[in-house]
Amino acid sequence: MKQKMEVVSTVRIEKSNDLYKIVDSLNRTLKQDDLMFGLALDENDENTAVFTIYRT
Repeated sequence: MKQKMEVVSTVRIEKSNDLYKIVDSLNRTLKQDDLMFGLALDENDENTAVFTIYRT
């Protein structure tokens, strides 16, 4: 059975070298609540990160 993920929220923020630490901590802490967090670079702006919250 394929798992469906729902995007709860997406926000664009200024890129920082330590952002992945926050995303990792959120994923480890809140996975039992069916939440997952993602971080990616904006395709059009290398100084912007895209932070997304998913419900699994």
